[in-house]
Amino acid sequence: MDLDLGQLRALSAAVAEGTLEAAARALHVTPSAVSQRLRALEVATGRVLLVRSKPVRPTASGRAVLRLARQVELLAADTLAELDADGPAAVATLPIAVNADSLGTWVLPALAPLADGTCFDLHRADERRTAELLRAGTVVAAITTDPEPVAGCSVTRLGAMRYRPVVAARRHAQWLPDGPTAEALARAPVVVFDREDPLQHGYLEQRTGAALQPPTHHVPSTADFLAAVRLGLGWGMLPDLQLADPSLAGSLVEVEPGATSDVVLHWQQWKLRSASLDRVAAAIADAAHRHLVAPA
Repeated sequence: MDLDLGQLRALSAAVAEGTLEAAARALHVTPSAVSQRLRALEVATGRVLLVRSKPVRPTASGRAVLRLARQVELLAADTLAELDADGPAAVATLPIAVNADSLGTWVLPALAPLADGTCFDLHRADERRTAELLRAGTVVAAITTDPEPVAGCSVTRLGAMRYRPVVAARRHAQWLPDGPTAEALARAPVVVFDREDPLQHGYLEQRTGAALQPPTHHVPSTADFLAAVRLGLGWGMLPDLQLADPSLAGSLVEVEPGATSDVVLHWQQWKLRSASLDRVAAAIADAAHRHLVAPA
């Protein structure tokens, strides 16, 4: 099988941009040229690689070739940077999947020092689903709760984000006058990140032994989730990394002092010798060592 670099780039761009027209703009060619390269790649592989929907999406065979395309792009960028060490810097683009709370607290400061030589295409996804983006070839690395390595990937344990249930101080006596009893927690409103967020209901079941269904607000943004709890929409599980902010002093109190829940995170990345990817992995590991905790 003879795979052409230009054809692989067309596949990668089409999936990244969502349409052949957008891929053409990214590659500075015509949509017809992108279409021809994709057809030639499908002929070379003997497989249908893309579903021509909007956005386009790779087939199972397409995901396998997409992984190859992304790996080739990364290695090509690293090689150009090495060859042009004294010239204009070649910039690699690294697609990485990150959960929202890590993205909103410790990950961006870890990546910022690398921004001069690397562009980041960050995919925000639930930490239990980021590994799926690795399997699909969408990203080259992911912060995930999955300790089992995806095929072709290595995995490193990072540590845990520690969460605790908190409520706006002005709401505490109203909703929890006798503390977090089952009766009070069944009535007290709760803030949940989205419908895949298990933290709040996991705490309720652990605390009461029952599958309670209190009034629920869905707020799918890390900063807005904090604001919703602080404003008194409901109680919620917030990470210690957010609660350490001095500006929150006095505005939030713990629903159950000392109660915590740990979400253990891992770094998974392709088994690929890439200088840029290795630098990112080292930066993430260093930041995790400084900001995450050993799980309880």
